[in-house]
Amino acid sequence: MDKIALIVGASGIIGSNLARELLAQGWTTYGLSRTPKDEVPGLRPVAADLLDPASLETALADVAPTHVFITSWMRQDTEAENIRVNSALVRNILAALASKQSVQHVALVTGLKHYLGPFESYARAGALPPTPLREEQPRLPLENFYYAQEDEVYAAAERDGFTWSIHRPHTIIGQAVGNLMNMGTTLAVYASICKETGRPFRWPGSEAQWNGLSDVTDARIIAKQLVWAATTDAARNEAFNIVNGDYFRWRWLWPRLAAWFGVEAAGFDGTVHPLEEEMAGDAPVWREMADRYQLREPDLSRLASPWHTDLDLGRPIEVMTDMAKSRKLGFTEFQSTEDSFFDLFAQLRSDRLIP
Repeated sequence: MDKIALIVGASGIIGSNLARELLAQGWTTYGLSRTPKDEVPGLRPVAADLLDPASLETALADVAPTHVFITSWMRQDTEAENIRVNSALVRNILAALASKQSVQHVALVTGLKHYLGPFESYARAGALPPTPLREEQPRLPLENFYYAQEDEVYAAAERDGFTWSIHRPHTIIGQAVGNLMNMGTTLAVYASICKETGRPFRWPGSEAQWNGLSDVTDARIIAKQLVWAATTDAARNEAFNIVNGDYFRWRWLWPRLAAWFGVEAAGFDGTVHPLEEEMAGDAPVWREMADRYQLREPDLSRLASPWHTDLDLGRPIEVMTDMAKSRKLGFTEFQSTEDSFFDLFAQLRSDRLIP
């Protein structure tokens, strides 16, 4: 039977990599976003407002997907608003497809805030879970938009009879412009500014993160897990962590990232130096650099998300993720984290997003 995919959030880091993976495997693939891009050859664009049911009904009138991949969310000022908006996003897309009776599987991407708590109480001391993080750990007694999104998927699956999978990545490393959570590109931009201005590439985070074990998720490997779970009977109706498969310490990786850019690395010095403060005055510097080096994106805020990188690197505990569940079921893909960063940096340079 033909496999027809609908990617919700196809212009993001995960969605764009997923589109490439699906197309390479011969899927008919639609990409839904408010303003579709044409960066993935073969992807069929669908323009719609996820918060407008009428807009979705019109945009999806001739689309009958067998598999839906929800990789999008919208950041709001409070967790209550995050819950209201992001649960509606999921509810609206699945309601718009319900009458078609074509959907066989829905995959939802959330993340480690499932275990560490929402933005307003993220990784607070006194309520920190044991690591490595495992899928069977219970929900926290906190309001969390990830839980609300999951519940929307469960309710629609009960109503419409499709199977589901939930995917919980750590920090995503991959290329996308305008993404809200983009550590890899943020660090690349920061290092480029450090090189331009002669500043040291200074570690911005906590001692626990500098010395502790960590892991990340390459956008290419979560794309592979999404397709695997959507096409593997044993993976139906399960939640899965997804990371590269290796562990590292930032004190080991940080000098390697600095060396790639030819800048001086400065490690943890007893004080947290948030990137949001370090880069607060860098927008004019970046605009000048964009003009000098003929870069494609002169707006620093479209490339760097220092607030989110601070959230990750400032955590008071080491954070790593257990992958045994999907490994036992047959998902054996692996990705070197060092290569994740270096591949991204090379791509950013090739695409003229960094000098």
